[in-house]
Amino acid sequence: MSKKETKAVRIQVTKTKQKEHSTPLFITSSFTFDTQEEMRAAFADETEANIYSRFSNPNVREFEEKMCALEGAEDGFATASGMAAIFASIITFLGKGDHLLSASSVFGATHTIITKYFPKWGIEHSYFDINKPETIEKLIKKNTKMIFVETPTNPGLDIIDLELIGKVAKKHKVLLNVDNCFATPVLQQPAGYGADLVTHSATKFIDGQGRVMGGVVVGRKELIKEIRLFCRATGPALSPFNAWVLSKSLETLDVRMERHSKNALKLAEWLEFREDVELVKYPYLKGHPQFKIAKKQMSAGGGIVSFTLKGGLKAGKRFLDSLKMASLTANLGDTRTIATHPASTTHAKLTEEERQAVGITPGLVRISVGLEHADDIIADIGQALDKSKK
Repeated sequence: MSKKETKAVRIQVTKTKQKEHSTPLFITSSFTFDTQEEMRAAFADETEANIYSRFSNPNVREFEEKMCALEGAEDGFATASGMAAIFASIITFLGKGDHLLSASSVFGATHTIITKYFPKWGIEHSYFDINKPETIEKLIKKNTKMIFVETPTNPGLDIIDLELIGKVAKKHKVLLNVDNCFATPVLQQPAGYGADLVTHSATKFIDGQGRVMGGVVVGRKELIKEIRLFCRATGPALSPFNAWVLSKSLETLDVRMERHSKNALKLAEWLEFREDVELVKYPYLKGHPQFKIAKKQMSAGGGIVSFTLKGGLKAGKRFLDSLKMASLTANLGDTRTIATHPASTTHAKLTEEERQAVGITPGLVRISVGLEHADDIIADIGQALDKSKK
């Protein structure tokens, strides 16, 4: 199996005596051994064996191996949520006196961890301006242990040059950790640009149907070993059932992302001609500030479109309340189109100054473009925009 899309469909970690075609569910808290010596060897890591589902499980392992195949990574560890993956991927390697350098535009909960909780443990941080990549190197300190970025960013859809930042991280011998949630491994593989770790909220496009929660970290084998030990002790384990669902979801990720990206580009191009829309952001729009970078490191633009209404907050509220088909929910990456107002929801914990610094204006709307027919999506957005002006 040479192609990653084939591996996402065909990798099967365990097959029982029943010779099932589809991987069965292994809903069990623990696994048995034939002898005490067999059990001792497993606990001593002398043999590979399932011991306890907080440590490993056949369903979880299958999901991890598929993600590694898609990302081009050596190993991976799955967690109960995307935020558990992000937290584990950072805190495993940073402690008192260390410094984290992060992109200024990150998910709201990630920002909270960095600014509220890390300082309690003596972990310093600095933010670099995503639109000024030349400042990254200047912000690296002697105690900098990791650079953390997400690209495309949430919700501004800015693109960070992975090749550039990968070279900076390598030069200064610091870990590069990339949140690849929006692009997914189908559209972008950060490991190919020097990322040591790649994190995902599998709850989003990887599941793709709004059913289960999950997260995963993939990367260099020696790093994942440390993350696995941390998570075994602290317990953010992915459930076997959720892993089973996510593993099946990966079998259709390639074709889903193709449709998401196709629909999103159509919507973005249509929005550009609306007089009531001040700004449209989508990685594959030619007017995007980092269009050339997006084309270089992404095979398509993804399923998220952000735009700013001229009427500000009031127009944004009227727009959201006027939608008939699109859902108002906290998730994204669903088969169904979803609309969100970041300033009052996902990034509400940021100060007004912090939101403005990363382009989250009161009139900003984030659309997670679904798999419905593009004409129906545009029709619903259009009628809601018309009503938002009244």
